[in-house]
Amino acid sequence: MKKEIKKTDWKERIHEIIYEADTKEGKLFDVILLIAIIASVILVMLESIKSFDDKYHDVLNILEWIITILFSIEYILRIITIKKPSKYIFSFYGIIDFLSTIPKYLSLILVNSHHLAAFRALRLLRVFRILKLARYIGASNNLMIALKASRAKIAVFIFFIVIICIILGTIMYMIEGAENGFTSIPRSVYWAIVTLTTVGFGDIAPQTPFGQLIASVIMILGYGIIAIPTGIVSSEMTKTADNKIHTNTQACANCSAEKHKDNAQFCYNCGDKL
Repeated sequence: MKKEIKKTDWKERIHEIIYEADTKEGKLFDVILLIAIIASVILVMLESIKSFDDKYHDVLNILEWIITILFSIEYILRIITIKKPSKYIFSFYGIIDFLSTIPKYLSLILVNSHHLAAFRALRLLRVFRILKLARYIGASNNLMIALKASRAKIAVFIFFIVIICIILGTIMYMIEGAENGFTSIPRSVYWAIVTLTTVGFGDIAPQTPFGQLIASVIMILGYGIIAIPTGIVSSEMTKTADNKIHTNTQACANCSAEKHKDNAQFCYNCGDKL
């Protein structure tokens, strides 16, 4: 009986440290984790520089393996310290944690796959929770709510833009032709997309006066179109601007649910005690 109690206490203690940032130990663990993530991303970048990699390849490889092993231990601890591991494994952060751990192991089979370790940068999203930056947490939450509320309008907008690009690309293909670089409708649609979005790589350019006139109209139209999705999301954010911001970092040990209200004692999702 005593052994079972010790085992439970051990799991609860580890869970509190790695899942929450309200205690000194929890915050220290997360800060160290963030430093390791940043170091790992820098190592991946340095390894892509051939001259640097040729000189320090062995050192970079050893450091990457050390960080990968530490991340692997952390990932395993996150799984064994919750009652329903699948809730974490298939959650957003669970998938990100897995993707950030597996690349180095894959490199033993697939060449250069360890560069996918750059996915670890996504783990830096935890910085908002760890440092308890209240207004940024609120801003990110409101942005997510606004994006979800406006996804239908944005989808219709994008669909409309795709149709415009197909039509304009086809027209430019007919006007300019292969001799001016518009060798096919897909290539012409590509030109319409980069022109409408004001990117303009310059690898294709209309040569005829009529084609240049249409290109000018598309570029001017592009500046007006950019403001539309911004307005859609902004209007939705205005509706959620008054929402109360909660900085509680507690994660449920049973279902891994987060974003509990301040001073919450029970999980809003499963009712388990926090």
